[in-house]
Amino acid sequence: MPIINITMTHEDGGATKEQKEQLAYKMTSVFDEVFGRGGKSAVVVINEVSTDNYAIGGKTITDIRKEQKTS
Repeated sequence: MPIINITMTHEDGGATKEQKEQLAYKMTSVFDEVFGRGGKSAVVVINEVSTDNYAIGGKTITDIRKEQKTS
């Protein structure tokens, strides 16, 4: 049984239920297409991380987004 983990930032209210369902469906489909298995047994875990808890280069995504808006 494949386990597909997706981690993304939680922004603008986060992903909708419909977006998560579509993402899970398409990731499962791609896995099955590439490996020829998992279409009926793949588990997809979607983790949405607060932008305060996700950093690149020592800066939180929250701060990076603020900098992008002011430039």
